[in-house]
Amino acid sequence: MTDTPYVPPKVWTWNKENGGQFANINRPIAGPTHDKELPVGKHPLQLYSLATPNGVKVTVMLEELLALGHKGAEYDAWLIRIGNGEQFGSGFVEINPNSKIPALMDRSGPEPIRVFESGSILFYLAEKFGAFLPKDIKARTEAMSWLFWQMGSAPYLGGGFGHFYAYAPTKIEYAIDRFAMETKRQLDVLDRRLADNEYLAGKDYTIADIAVWPWYGALAKGLVYGAGEFLSVQDYKNVQRWTDQIAKRPAVKRGRMVNRVSGDPASQLHERHDASDFETKTQDKLAPVT
Repeated sequence: MTDTPYVPPKVWTWNKENGGQFANINRPIAGPTHDKELPVGKHPLQLYSLATPNGVKVTVMLEELLALGHKGAEYDAWLIRIGNGEQFGSGFVEINPNSKIPALMDRSGPEPIRVFESGSILFYLAEKFGAFLPKDIKARTEAMSWLFWQMGSAPYLGGGFGHFYAYAPTKIEYAIDRFAMETKRQLDVLDRRLADNEYLAGKDYTIADIAVWPWYGALAKGLVYGAGEFLSVQDYKNVQRWTDQIAKRPAVKRGRMVNRVSGDPASQLHERHDASDFETKTQDKLAPVT
């Protein structure tokens, strides 16, 4: 380390050693790094994901659709270990050229349809099954506004606050202060909205809640970045109420388990190919690999 102020060069060049915890998977170019076909299961919907907040959005949505009786929402969930760079395989990049989870293939029609970006997947599924997106134009627009709010806001939480507070190789006061301030502002935005509304779009649970909850619900419970005390998350009472209410939903409980690779082994269902997998194939029920 040096006290010499950093002066950006005229032309930036990539230094692979300067990436912190995720240096091995971050790079300034797109495209595949290796050839690898993706597996295809028996169901119409093929999901390739990991139980990060963005991945949880989609598995919760699919489990909610199945709970409503939409049999066409049956899905195979395949694990993509992003720490190992599996999102850069050629098959994955064909579905999502941005190499981010989750990625979805809908094989229910004559031609497969790829869907990438978690917000787009939620909207696609809501439109396909006519669920969790109000028909009334006012409520529908409110839901879409909060969906897009999440897509625009979460990078400041994850890539901003989370990175500099928990993952960066050096603690930088300015960066942590800047993104902590923005994260608390976002929590206040949610808290004020939820003071007079049961859910983000109003009285009904929608894709807006499904999108926001995995990020801000986890934050409100101190489950991400070890930052609950630092951000005084307990002060956002309306966010806490909303978080607890959604967490009690059976489909949400199931969705959180899919493609999970950390925590209690009973909460980890690495791959999901049938509803019975929740009872028989969680990690606590499988023989350890020797």
